[in-house]
Amino acid sequence: MAKDLHDLHELHELLRTLRVWDPEVTELPPFDPASAPAEPLPLFTEWFAQAVAAGEREPHTTTLATAGEDGLPDARIVMLHGADADGWSFASHATSRKGRQLAARPYAALTFYWPVLGRQVRVRGPVASAPSEEAQADLHARSTGALAAALTGRQSEILASPEELAKASEAAWENARRDPTAKSPTWTLYRLRPDEVEFFQGDGARRHTRLSYHRSDDSWTTHLLWP
Repeated sequence: MAKDLHDLHELHELLRTLRVWDPEVTELPPFDPASAPAEPLPLFTEWFAQAVAAGEREPHTTTLATAGEDGLPDARIVMLHGADADGWSFASHATSRKGRQLAARPYAALTFYWPVLGRQVRVRGPVASAPSEEAQADLHARSTGALAAALTGRQSEILASPEELAKASEAAWENARRDPTAKSPTWTLYRLRPDEVEFFQGDGARRHTRLSYHRSDDSWTTHLLWP
Protein backbone atom coordinates (compact mmCIF):
# COMPACT_ATOMS: atom_id res chain seq x y z
CA MET A 1 0.00 0.00 0.00
CA ALA A 2 2.85 2.41 0.87
CA LYS A 3 4.44 1.79 -2.54
CA ASP A 4 1.11 2.39 -4.28
CA LEU A 5 0.71 5.73 -2.50
CA HIS A 6 4.29 6.67 -3.39
CA ASP A 7 3.65 5.82 -7.05
CA LEU A 8 0.47 7.90 -7.05
CA HIS A 9 2.35 10.83 -5.51
CA GLU A 10 5.00 10.56 -8.24
CA LEU A 11 2.28 10.49 -10.89
CA HIS A 12 0.64 13.64 -9.48
CA GLU A 13 3.99 15.40 -9.24
CA LEU A 14 4.79 14.46 -12.82
CA LEU A 15 1.41 15.75 -13.99
CA ARG A 16 2.11 19.11 -12.34
CA THR A 17 5.32 19.51 -14.36
CA LEU A 18 3.56 19.21 -17.69
CA ARG A 19 2.33 22.13 -19.74
CA VAL A 20 -0.41 22.38 -22.32
CA TRP A 21 0.61 24.09 -25.56
CA ASP A 22 4.19 24.91 -24.59
CA PRO A 23 4.99 28.06 -26.62
CA GLU A 24 8.39 26.61 -27.54
CA VAL A 25 6.78 23.86 -29.59
CA THR A 26 3.22 25.07 -30.14
CA GLU A 27 1.76 27.78 -32.33
CA LEU A 28 -1.77 28.91 -31.55
CA PRO A 29 -2.91 30.45 -34.84
CA PRO A 30 -5.84 32.86 -34.96
CA PHE A 31 -9.18 31.51 -36.11
CA ASP A 32 -11.98 33.80 -37.24
CA PRO A 33 -15.19 31.76 -37.37
CA ALA A 34 -16.86 34.52 -39.39
CA SER A 35 -14.61 33.55 -42.31
CA ALA A 36 -15.35 29.82 -42.06
CA PRO A 37 -16.91 28.09 -45.08
CA ALA A 38 -20.57 27.14 -45.18
CA GLU A 39 -19.79 23.43 -44.86
CA PRO A 40 -17.33 21.67 -42.51
CA LEU A 41 -15.41 19.50 -44.99
CA PRO A 42 -13.44 22.35 -46.64
CA LEU A 43 -12.42 23.67 -43.21
CA PHE A 44 -11.40 20.18 -42.08
CA THR A 45 -9.31 19.75 -45.24
CA GLU A 46 -7.61 23.12 -44.63
CA TRP A 47 -6.89 22.39 -40.97
CA PHE A 48 -5.60 18.91 -41.79
CA ALA A 49 -3.18 20.30 -44.38
CA GLN A 50 -2.01 22.93 -41.91
CA ALA A 51 -1.41 20.25 -39.26
CA VAL A 52 0.73 18.30 -41.73
CA ALA A 53 2.66 21.44 -42.70
CA ALA A 54 3.23 22.28 -39.03
CA GLY A 55 4.91 18.92 -38.47
CA GLU A 56 2.14 17.22 -36.53
CA ARG A 57 3.06 13.56 -36.12
CA GLU A 58 0.45 11.14 -37.44
CA PRO A 59 -2.27 13.77 -37.95
CA HIS A 60 -4.45 11.13 -39.61
CA THR A 61 -4.91 9.22 -36.37
CA THR A 62 -8.24 9.78 -34.65
CA THR A 63 -10.12 8.54 -31.60
CA LEU A 64 -13.13 6.48 -32.63
CA ALA A 65 -15.87 6.30 -29.97
CA THR A 66 -18.64 3.71 -30.21
CA ALA A 67 -21.19 2.02 -27.96
CA GLY A 68 -22.31 -1.59 -27.88
CA GLU A 69 -25.63 -3.27 -27.30
CA ASP A 70 -25.23 -2.60 -23.58
CA GLY A 71 -24.98 1.13 -24.27
CA LEU A 72 -21.54 1.40 -22.64
CA PRO A 73 -19.00 3.65 -24.37
CA ASP A 74 -15.75 2.45 -25.90
CA ALA A 75 -12.92 4.23 -27.69
CA ARG A 76 -9.69 3.51 -29.53
CA ILE A 77 -7.31 5.12 -32.02
CA VAL A 78 -7.81 4.40 -35.73
CA MET A 79 -6.54 5.89 -38.97
CA LEU A 80 -8.54 8.18 -41.21
CA HIS A 81 -8.77 6.68 -44.69
CA GLY A 82 -10.48 9.61 -46.35
CA ALA A 83 -13.07 12.37 -46.05
CA ASP A 84 -15.44 13.42 -48.81
CA ALA A 85 -19.11 14.00 -49.50
CA ASP A 86 -19.85 10.41 -48.46
CA GLY A 87 -18.33 10.90 -45.02
CA TRP A 88 -15.22 10.38 -42.93
CA SER A 89 -13.78 6.88 -43.60
CA PHE A 90 -11.99 4.37 -41.40
CA ALA A 91 -11.63 0.59 -41.58
CA SER A 92 -11.60 -2.51 -39.41
CA HIS A 93 -12.79 -6.10 -39.30
CA ALA A 94 -16.55 -6.49 -39.05
CA THR A 95 -15.88 -9.18 -36.46
CA SER A 96 -13.75 -6.92 -34.23
CA ARG A 97 -15.15 -5.33 -31.08
CA LYS A 98 -15.75 -2.02 -32.82
CA GLY A 99 -17.23 -3.82 -35.83
CA ARG A 100 -19.70 -5.65 -33.60
CA GLN A 101 -20.52 -2.44 -31.75
CA LEU A 102 -21.16 -0.58 -35.00
CA ALA A 103 -23.40 -3.41 -36.17
CA ALA A 104 -25.44 -3.06 -32.96
CA ARG A 105 -25.40 0.73 -32.85
CA PRO A 106 -24.36 2.27 -36.20
CA TYR A 107 -23.50 5.69 -34.77
CA ALA A 108 -20.05 6.93 -33.76
CA ALA A 109 -17.84 9.90 -33.02
CA LEU A 110 -14.33 10.81 -34.18
CA THR A 111 -11.94 13.17 -32.39
CA PHE A 112 -8.83 14.58 -34.02
CA TYR A 113 -6.26 16.34 -31.82
CA TRP A 114 -3.42 18.38 -33.29
CA PRO A 115 -1.56 19.82 -30.27
CA VAL A 116 1.13 21.50 -32.37
CA LEU A 117 -1.59 23.99 -33.38
CA GLY A 118 -3.82 23.70 -30.29
CA ARG A 119 -6.64 22.34 -32.42
CA GLN A 120 -9.15 19.55 -32.27
CA VAL A 121 -12.02 18.49 -34.51
CA ARG A 122 -15.00 16.43 -33.31
CA VAL A 123 -17.23 14.57 -35.76
CA ARG A 124 -20.46 12.71 -34.87
CA GLY A 125 -22.98 10.88 -37.00
CA PRO A 126 -24.39 7.62 -38.35
CA VAL A 127 -22.03 5.02 -39.77
CA ALA A 128 -22.55 2.79 -42.81
CA SER A 129 -20.41 0.11 -44.45
CA ALA A 130 -19.05 0.72 -47.92
CA PRO A 131 -19.50 -2.00 -50.57
CA SER A 132 -17.09 -4.93 -50.12
CA GLU A 133 -15.23 -4.20 -53.34
CA GLU A 134 -14.46 -0.68 -52.13
CA ALA A 135 -13.17 -2.05 -48.83
CA GLN A 136 -10.86 -4.50 -50.59
CA ALA A 137 -9.62 -1.80 -52.99
CA ASP A 138 -8.90 0.48 -50.04
CA LEU A 139 -6.98 -2.32 -48.31
CA HIS A 140 -4.92 -3.15 -51.40
CA ALA A 141 -3.98 0.51 -51.84
CA ARG A 142 -2.19 0.38 -48.47
CA SER A 143 1.11 -1.21 -47.45
CA THR A 144 2.05 -4.88 -47.44
CA GLY A 145 2.10 -4.68 -43.65
CA ALA A 146 -1.46 -3.40 -43.57
CA LEU A 147 -2.59 -6.25 -45.81
CA ALA A 148 -0.71 -8.78 -43.67
CA ALA A 149 -2.35 -7.42 -40.53
CA ALA A 150 -5.79 -7.68 -42.13
CA LEU A 151 -5.08 -11.23 -43.32
CA THR A 152 -3.98 -12.22 -39.82
CA GLY A 153 -7.52 -11.47 -38.71
CA ARG A 154 -9.14 -12.57 -35.42
CA GLN A 155 -8.99 -8.98 -34.14
CA SER A 156 -10.25 -8.59 -30.54
CA GLU A 157 -10.40 -12.37 -29.97
CA ILE A 158 -8.61 -13.86 -26.95
CA LEU A 159 -4.98 -14.70 -27.76
CA ALA A 160 -3.57 -17.86 -26.19
CA SER A 161 0.09 -16.86 -26.49
CA PRO A 162 2.49 -14.50 -28.32
CA GLU A 163 3.75 -17.54 -30.24
CA GLU A 164 0.29 -18.13 -31.69
CA LEU A 165 0.22 -14.55 -32.99
CA ALA A 166 3.75 -14.82 -34.42
CA LYS A 167 2.86 -17.98 -36.34
CA ALA A 168 -0.35 -16.52 -37.78
CA SER A 169 1.37 -13.21 -38.62
CA GLU A 170 4.25 -14.91 -40.43
CA ALA A 171 1.80 -16.87 -42.58
CA ALA A 172 -0.17 -13.68 -43.32
CA TRP A 173 2.99 -11.79 -44.32
CA GLU A 174 3.95 -14.62 -46.68
CA ASN A 175 0.46 -14.56 -48.19
CA ALA A 176 0.52 -10.75 -48.58
CA ARG A 177 3.90 -10.80 -50.34
CA ARG A 178 2.86 -13.68 -52.60
CA ASP A 179 -0.54 -12.21 -53.48
CA PRO A 180 -0.88 -8.42 -53.06
CA THR A 181 -4.55 -8.71 -54.06
CA ALA A 182 -5.45 -11.31 -51.45
CA LYS A 183 -8.87 -10.66 -49.91
CA SER A 184 -9.73 -10.30 -46.26
CA PRO A 185 -13.45 -11.23 -46.14
CA THR A 186 -14.22 -9.44 -42.87
CA TRP A 187 -12.27 -6.25 -43.70
CA THR A 188 -14.78 -3.40 -43.78
CA LEU A 189 -14.56 0.23 -44.83
CA TYR A 190 -16.84 2.36 -42.69
CA ARG A 191 -18.11 5.84 -43.51
CA LEU A 192 -19.30 8.23 -40.84
CA ARG A 193 -21.69 10.78 -42.35
CA PRO A 194 -21.60 13.64 -39.85
CA ASP A 195 -24.62 15.25 -38.29
CA GLU A 196 -22.33 17.51 -36.26
CA VAL A 197 -18.75 18.74 -36.67
CA GLU A 198 -17.02 20.96 -34.13
CA PHE A 199 -13.79 22.91 -34.66
CA PHE A 200 -11.85 23.91 -31.55
CA GLN A 201 -9.00 26.45 -31.65
CA GLY A 202 -7.04 26.86 -28.44
CA ASP A 203 -6.15 30.28 -27.06
CA GLY A 204 -3.35 31.15 -24.65
CA ALA A 205 -5.72 33.19 -22.49
CA ARG A 206 -8.12 30.22 -22.44
CA ARG A 207 -10.64 32.10 -24.57
CA HIS A 208 -10.89 29.17 -26.95
CA THR A 209 -12.93 29.35 -30.14
CA ARG A 210 -15.46 26.59 -30.72
CA LEU A 211 -17.40 26.56 -33.98
CA SER A 212 -20.09 23.89 -34.33
CA TYR A 213 -21.71 22.81 -37.60
CA HIS A 214 -25.08 21.02 -37.55
CA ARG A 215 -26.59 19.26 -40.54
CA SER A 216 -30.20 19.91 -41.45
CA ASP A 217 -31.20 17.79 -44.46
CA ASP A 218 -28.53 18.76 -47.01
CA SER A 219 -27.57 22.13 -45.53
CA TRP A 220 -25.53 23.22 -42.52
CA THR A 221 -26.05 25.74 -39.77
CA THR A 222 -23.31 27.02 -37.46
CA HIS A 223 -23.07 28.49 -34.01
CA LEU A 224 -20.39 29.30 -31.48
CA LEU A 225 -20.00 27.45 -28.18
CA TRP A 226 -18.71 28.69 -24.84
CA PRO A 227 -15.32 27.18 -24.08
